Amino acid sequence: MSDDYFHQTDCLIIGSGAAGLTLALSIADKAQVIILSKSALKEGSTLYAQGGIAAVFDENDSIESHVQDTLIAGAYLCDEDAVRHTASNARSSMQWLINQGVPFDQITEGDGTQRFHLTKEGGHSHRRILHAADATGKAVQTTLLDKVKAHPNIRLFERFNALDLVTGDKLNDTSKQVHGAYVWNRSLEQVEVIRAKFVALATGGASKVYQYTSNPDIASGDGIAMAWRAGCRVANMEFNQFHPTSLYHEKAQNFLITEAMRGEGAYLRRPDGSRFMQDFDERGELAPRDVVARAIDFEMKRLGADCMFLDITHKDEQFVIDHFPTIYAKCLKVGIDITKEQIPVVPAAHYTCGGVMTDLAGNTDIDNLFAIGEVAYTGLHGANRMASNSLLECIVFAQGAAERILQRLEAAPEPLPIPKWDESKVTTSEENVIISHTWHELRLIMWDYVGIVRSNRRLNKAQKRIGLIKQEVDEFYADFRVSNNLLELRNLAQVAELIVASAIDRTESRGLHFNKDYPETLPSSSATILTPGTN
Repeated sequence: MSDDYFHQTDCLIIGSGAAGLTLALSIADKAQVIILSKSALKEGSTLYAQGGIAAVFDENDSIESHVQDTLIAGAYLCDEDAVRHTASNARSSMQWLINQGVPFDQITEGDGTQRFHLTKEGGHSHRRILHAADATGKAVQTTLLDKVKAHPNIRLFERFNALDLVTGDKLNDTSKQVHGAYVWNRSLEQVEVIRAKFVALATGGASKVYQYTSNPDIASGDGIAMAWRAGCRVANMEFNQFHPTSLYHEKAQNFLITEAMRGEGAYLRRPDGSRFMQDFDERGELAPRDVVARAIDFEMKRLGADCMFLDITHKDEQFVIDHFPTIYAKCLKVGIDITKEQIPVVPAAHYTCGGVMTDLAGNTDIDNLFAIGEVAYTGLHGANRMASNSLLECIVFAQGAAERILQRLEAAPEPLPIPKWDESKVTTSEENVIISHTWHELRLIMWDYVGIVRSNRRLNKAQKRIGLIKQEVDEFYADFRVSNNLLELRNLAQVAELIVASAIDRTESRGLHFNKDYPETLPSSSATILTPGTN
């Protein structure tokens, strides 16, 4: 195999968001690292995260309060050990980000001292959200990426898709261990091999499986699908969070309006100007996201309306501009002055609460394979992610994975040789219209049948059609050379199948999963776990 096709490293990190960059920086002083980025290095969900990161910095707040708020928001399906682990490590993880140079907003007290400005979001009982204006994710991503680019032990592979993980069973080895991955170099259009002692999936979620999403184009469930194909269990895939307030405008796709705006007093209104959240929950606009998303969806369907409206015009104009400069500028660009006009909003698929099962250090079912960030199911989110716990999870669990990798690094065996990718039996497709058509059909099925409100009939219909789609995609994949759209479609079809199977398994409504045929919440419940070869 020529050097053009072959690479080796201590740790391959698939994904360049907050989780992947944190892991890289935490091990690179002692390990060689390759970071794989499917698109531009900065592109990903981290970049677009607006609200902030939850951690206890206020003396009137407590870790126990953060824990209880998370358990409540998660509809009591969270793993309490994971919640306590995350909340207990939140402050030290934020201090690590601060030490890296992330510019969280501060305010000056009357005596001239400075402290962090903490905001409040839905589900939180205290102000505990550190933020950098309304573009926290961008501040985190930019800061960490600058550090990563400057580190001599980190190599950055931009515009590379991971195809599949390579485990021992694929190399006639009895050990259940990962040895690397096949990756597709999008620039050269060739499949290459990366051998690694450790592999970390930091690929983000799978919200692109839905027709409407706030996520960037790369959120196609790649890590979840690859881990499942390699033999990892997944859990709670039925819980996909729909962000309640995505900007509804033809010139503004994939732009969400942060929950912090409601935390700072914005109201949700019907087209006639009347408020409606108090009709659904006593917490009004500060109810958890699943409640707010269902309320908006219900009102839109009841009224036949295209959208609802978010109104912050009653707040001081300068306050709005100072606190939400990104949203102000974006809305102004499409002709909406949010200091004077209401913002048209609709729900959009936003966050995957389930994923690849891990322990508190990010370990999966396969030796030396880690999953961190949105790709993972850690037990933190339960049936509904609480605002601003997601970036926190990225940092806390990336640091836990880093500690485990460094403990094992010296004794870790060399990865086995991986053969060159075999393209001798495939051809270049001249039927890419099939990929495009199937892509749109899959996402529409998921939106219509497996969306905010579900039913047994819808789920069964989705399962049958997605099964056929997956079969068609697998046949296409076997016959033709890979491409970006084909790889993403293959992964989305797999993830869609897992989401529907999980949704059918849950015979209750809880958190983000609402089934009209099972509208009640059971007295007790547990995670929905799917195991390869048995589901």
